[in-house]
Amino acid sequence: MSTKRDYYEILTVERPADGDTIKKSYRKLAMQFHPDRNPGDKPAEEKFKEAAEAYEILSNAEKRAQYDRFGHQAFQGGRGSPGGGFNDMNDIFSQFGDIFGDIFGGSGGGGQKQGRSRNSVRRGADLRYVTEIELKDVLATKEQNIEFDTEENCGDCNGSGAAKGSAPITCKVCGGSGQVVRQQGFFTMASTCHKCHGSGEMIEKPCTKCEGKGRNAVQRKIKVTIPAGVDNGTRLRVTNEGEGGYRGGPNGDLFVEIRVKHHEVFEREGDHLFANLDVSYIQFLVGGELKTEALDGELSVDIPRGSKSGERVKVAGHGLPSLRGSRRGDLYYTLNVEFPKKLSEAEEKLIRQLAEISKVNVSTKKKGLFK
Repeated sequence: MSTKRDYYEILTVERPADGDTIKKSYRKLAMQFHPDRNPGDKPAEEKFKEAAEAYEILSNAEKRAQYDRFGHQAFQGGRGSPGGGFNDMNDIFSQFGDIFGDIFGGSGGGGQKQGRSRNSVRRGADLRYVTEIELKDVLATKEQNIEFDTEENCGDCNGSGAAKGSAPITCKVCGGSGQVVRQQGFFTMASTCHKCHGSGEMIEKPCTKCEGKGRNAVQRKIKVTIPAGVDNGTRLRVTNEGEGGYRGGPNGDLFVEIRVKHHEVFEREGDHLFANLDVSYIQFLVGGELKTEALDGELSVDIPRGSKSGERVKVAGHGLPSLRGSRRGDLYYTLNVEFPKKLSEAEEKLIRQLAEISKVNVSTKKKGLFK
């Protein structure tokens, strides 16, 4: 006579484990050793029954307390052998089908379908929409109009698919379960009903507006508020603007994903902006203010005396606003020295005088140097 295994060992949980942990572990084992996944595998069948027995005891507070005190002896004559409390597999499916029914079509693989029609009241699906904005649009809150295609309940039949004054009838083939059940030896196999395609209902008089589908395609136009400071990939959730609910159920949500277009001048890193700025060689030498166009309008940049090409100048508070705060980032200009392609006669004369003062050797005057 074989020794019965400890129920906690079977479910691979510790003795202090709570109910949710025990349920989660049993569900995992039930999926692993389910007969539909292991057809003809006798050891898997025994483990499936063994796990069901362990869960049947440990999921019940009173029985668990008896087991913790007396062990298997507490149930001798009742559930003393693996699966001893279940007459067959259908007993297990009937008692614990809710644990794994969502994977096996709502029936646990045992043909005991709990009968939720695909046309029952339920929430619509969430939708995803991608919209593009300019980098300049990030500076302030923006209202954006978007259009997208979706589905919603047919208003004429309220999603039933049946014409006014009529109603769907129960499918005679599957009896409203949505599944056709057949017996194969010890196992009960279920498949989607070919007549009603799993809905459990048949429509004798289809709604003329939706042609019996219960749904209508619609083009929705809404205005979305895009907050200042959004970044590339930011997702905005618009509640109740997704796919329409089924049979009067709530709508899903709309998730709007932001794409910020590339800018020809400014590069973005978080809330900061970066750009190149061409500066006259004279301002590099003596400094001064340089007016240039920033993302939010004309800006004066202070060029420090003696700057070098490649140096970076910060203009505080002229970057992008933060999505999570009121402070704006900074604007950084990388300075590039700009030389004239040609010199006027007066400019060359002054530069040669400067070279003479600085005792710098320069080339002699040549034709074509002046404008």
